Amino acid sequence: MLKFLLATVLGVALGAGGLSLALANHAEPGHGKVTPISERDVLETIDGKAARVTVVEVAYEPGEASLPHRHAGPIFGYVLEGEYELGLDEQSVKTLKAGETFYEPTGILHRVSRNPNAKTRTRVLAVMLHARDAKELTVPEPHTQED
Repeated sequence: MLKFLLATVLGVALGAGGLSLALANHAEPGHGKVTPISERDVLETIDGKAARVTVVEVAYEPGEASLPHRHAGPIFGYVLEGEYELGLDEQSVKTLKAGETFYEPTGILHRVSRNPNAKTRTRVLAVMLHARDAKELTVPEPHTQED
């Protein structure tokens, strides 16, 4: 079912034209590269607001990881290449392989996002449904004094 939903959302999103994505290029060097694929306004609403679908590819070089963060909408993810470690909130870290999918609810802490392999890169396709007026699609988690 998730693969069907991902394919449907991706199909809708890839029919779009413009690529002014707020999510793109927010990664710092060594924390993954975000490449815009597509964005499209859709007829759905989120919390009563008009919605948009944004599609990006996130590429991690061997051993690279993203800093903890949250997203402005739910994410449907698909591992295109390599292995991907995913840790949400306090859940145990999962290792996904190419061809596997995942889901992140809106606003959940994405505490682990990394390529565990020391030799090959990882590529992940991320499809997010979010409010059109969202200022930031990826919000870095503030550092605490324990960090």
